[in-house]
Amino acid sequence: MTSISKIALACAALVAASGAFAQKAGDNIVSIGLASINPDTNVGPLVSTGAAGTPNAVAGAFNASNAGLRGSIGSQTTVSFGWLHMYSDNIGVELSLGIPPKLTLDLQRANGTTEQGAATVKSLTPAVIAKYFFNTPQDKIRPYLGLGVSHVSFKDVSPSAAASIQALAGNGASLESTWAPVYNAGVVYNIDEKWSVIGSVAYLPIRTTATFLGKTGPIPLAPANGVTTKSDVGLDTMDYVIRVGYRF
Repeated sequence: MTSISKIALACAALVAASGAFAQKAGDNIVSIGLASINPDTNVGPLVSTGAAGTPNAVAGAFNASNAGLRGSIGSQTTVSFGWLHMYSDNIGVELSLGIPPKLTLDLQRANGTTEQGAATVKSLTPAVIAKYFFNTPQDKIRPYLGLGVSHVSFKDVSPSAAASIQALAGNGASLESTWAPVYNAGVVYNIDEKWSVIGSVAYLPIRTTATFLGKTGPIPLAPANGVTTKSDVGLDTMDYVIRVGYRF
């Protein structure tokens, strides 16, 4: 056997011996990319009370005017980050977070009228996700399944200036923070031992309560002071993410 052949075989043996692309025990992978946020919105019945916290005639009329109200939120794209630590060759835990996207809420009334851009809100959904990776660290392609939890919070809720929205929430609006499960699936393509491309989809069934403080004073649809309105809100959210990862 020639010396060149011996060197080639030695190199091949070395690669085979060391030969893991990524996602092996002890690895840390940081990643950055884009996430498409797609909430399916469900606004429950709105229940209004008077200034003293008890139903009154005005609150009752306001409840009737908002009967059958529905909401929708369009999709938004934001920057997404991840930090994955591998505890074994197949099991890892990732901290996932992103720049809070600005979501726009449209409202549809039972009479067919629509309140475009009724409010905007920023949502924060940092999550911790346990992931199981299929195949081995030597494989370029590694599908995975994940299960985790997200702490969901909302900030900068801004109602529009429309008279009907001011009647509902002219003195402010808020959404309660909540916890939501995260169901996750994805695939990693290992470019080399350091770099990878990750594509994933996650489902978050978010449940929260919205509180609206009606504007005081004689304005259309709210000719009285201090009407407070609450509603249960569901945000069944699909997140589609693509990132570039680096192992260290």
